[in-house]
Amino acid sequence: MADVLRMLQEGLAGRYTVERELGRGGMAAVFLARDLRHDRLVALKVLHPELAMSIGTDRFAREIRFAARLQHPHILPVHDSGDVPGTGGEPTLLWFSMPYIDGESLRERLARDRQLPLTEAIRITREVAEALEYAHRQGLIHRDVKPENILLSGGHALVADFGVARALAPGTGEHAALTGTGLAIGTPAYMSPEQATGDQSLDHRSDLYSLGCVLYEMLAGQPPFTGPTGESLVHQHLSVEPRSVADLRPAVPAGMARALGRALAKTPADRFGTLAAFAEALADRESAAVTATPPVPSAPPERRPWRLALLGGAAVIVAVGALLVLRPGRQAPAPATPAHARTEIAVLPFQNLSGEGPHAYFAGGLHDDLITQLYKVAALKVISRTSVMGYQGTAKPLKQIATELGVGSVVEGSVQVVGGRLRVTVQLIDAATDEHLWAERYDRTLDDAFAIQSEVAQQIVAAVGATLTRAEQ
Repeated sequence: MADVLRMLQEGLAGRYTVERELGRGGMAAVFLARDLRHDRLVALKVLHPELAMSIGTDRFAREIRFAARLQHPHILPVHDSGDVPGTGGEPTLLWFSMPYIDGESLRERLARDRQLPLTEAIRITREVAEALEYAHRQGLIHRDVKPENILLSGGHALVADFGVARALAPGTGEHAALTGTGLAIGTPAYMSPEQATGDQSLDHRSDLYSLGCVLYEMLAGQPPFTGPTGESLVHQHLSVEPRSVADLRPAVPAGMARALGRALAKTPADRFGTLAAFAEALADRESAAVTATPPVPSAPPERRPWRLALLGGAAVIVAVGALLVLRPGRQAPAPATPAHARTEIAVLPFQNLSGEGPHAYFAGGLHDDLITQLYKVAALKVISRTSVMGYQGTAKPLKQIATELGVGSVVEGSVQVVGGRLRVTVQLIDAATDEHLWAERYDRTLDDAFAIQSEVAQQIVAAVGATLTRAEQ
């Protein structure tokens, strides 16, 4: 790999300073580099020469263009891409860059702990499912969902390596299947049966199967199938039923084991219809998982400078005193600590007051952007969009919603567009006391939509007492 490092250093001089190799996998090697234009560290992923030759420069550029469109809190974004032409018979290098982030991969975590607490395994699975569901809606499947491609940082999961994804939509042109070169893209231990047979018409249910394999390993300490060769693994995916995960870990609730079994069905039609449906099925079992086993604290990972991850949302627990009512002649009871800190936040879907006209999308857009903004603050724990969307239009009391979601603060609001004017009303409520911590109404122009969500995020951070890092400021 010394020649590759030299080629990158020479070919990208003036644009990147390529420092060293960080690691490698079946499809690519990763290098640490500094983006000179933006003065930031990045992870530079370079496809192996044989894969690069099969894909070709033009096809690679189209794939990366698709991947670069993905903007989601649980997807590692693509910053840049290009190629370095070879000289003297050397192959052309195809590369793309991603954020260089401190954290660890799920593979490293499993190597250290082998099995994860049930609640953590569910949370990681649901966050990955949310990312994959988003990508599927954009017409992309991942094709290589495995622990190595799931990064952990700040208590949250981040899906990496959409660079070899292919378009779901049939036909020709940009939206045709881009990896129809006969390459066996994927990892045998996590391949769906249809992927293992080389089926080029894969759909989202293949990613669902692979995610099921990952969840199985997080719970059982091993993938559903093991074997000495790739051929033996392929055979098992095609013809062997996996043991129930509850047989290997009795603490797994029966309902969760059934949901996982459905995700691992041999026939795609027998699996969940969407990743969101799988995540919802796991959410229904989450309370059972909490009852089944108490959370087990994990030893913090050793800090290594080459790890990839993203600024996450690690929760900082803040003690909040409860208000007491003192009765004459009776000693006041000891103050009770709320079940959840104010920094654990659920942003409920914003109410759309604009009707079904051309501005109906504003409410959903501001809601998504606000979740994304708050997610970037490490001192906050923000419930995912998938989890809160089930409460759209609900008549449940806020205290009940907060209890079900496990949060100490709830954000709710409404959006209305009249002519060229935008009215946004937002309120932040303490779940334990039903007290308004902060509320505001914004009357602005449509051009101010992004400024509003940024201002709202800052006000919420201040109201719950969270502290921003210097970088976040």
